[in-house]
Amino acid sequence: MIGVSGWPESKEDIVTRELSVIVLAAGKGTRMKSDLAKVLHLCLGRPLIDWVLDQADAVGARHQVVVVGHQREAVMMAVGGRGVAFAVQAEQKGTGHAVQMCRAAMAGRTGDVLVLSGDVPLLGGRTLKALREIHGQGGHAATVLTALFDDPAGYGRVIRDAAGRVARIVEHKDASEAERAVREINSGIYLFDVERLFGCIDRLSPDNAQGELYLTDVIRFLVEDGLPVAALPTDDPAEIQGINTVEQLAQVEQELARRRGANV
Repeated sequence: MIGVSGWPESKEDIVTRELSVIVLAAGKGTRMKSDLAKVLHLCLGRPLIDWVLDQADAVGARHQVVVVGHQREAVMMAVGGRGVAFAVQAEQKGTGHAVQMCRAAMAGRTGDVLVLSGDVPLLGGRTLKALREIHGQGGHAATVLTALFDDPAGYGRVIRDAAGRVARIVEHKDASEAERAVREINSGIYLFDVERLFGCIDRLSPDNAQGELYLTDVIRFLVEDGLPVAALPTDDPAEIQGINTVEQLAQVEQELARRRGANV
């Protein structure tokens, strides 16, 4: 993991800074070959989103917002007993659009907001706490969890400047040949300063290969505004594995069972 030289802020100050969580859970999951919302597929007998909300609890989130869309009533019923708020993304227009839908649910919130994916159940509390520490120590506007992959095809690439600082994230479909050669990928897990995030979110444009509003563009806006952005490469790339197919679900379920048995 990288180290980031930080401001003179104590660890106690960092972990007591107000933390909210946004869980992106609106997608259909068409590659699962099922009409069931992807986050409701069972993993070790529990819906995927349940494992992700456990992550939010483990890192000390005081406010949790679940973005719902496909089969939203079923998703809301599945997690309604956990005291979360909901934001509705009626049309899936990208991750940036999903976060835009959270504005009302996040009204009045300060501190930081952790953005999680509802189909990534292996992410560990230790990693999230490290992300939070690095984010706070440097007074960053955003910190992104990354990984180094030998085969990064399909993932967004983390582009750094000559000094090694994060400059932007480019999606695979929009990347040049040189950018696609970059091995550091975006996990889709972010920690943002709440005010900085919502100060940028309405600047998003669908001018890209997928015609969507990319949350990754917020990283570029923050850098262009002269604000510090950090990246934390995980030393355990398996924990950021998302689930798009039933085969991947079976693999992740097996790994989750192993980690629980080994207390990892």
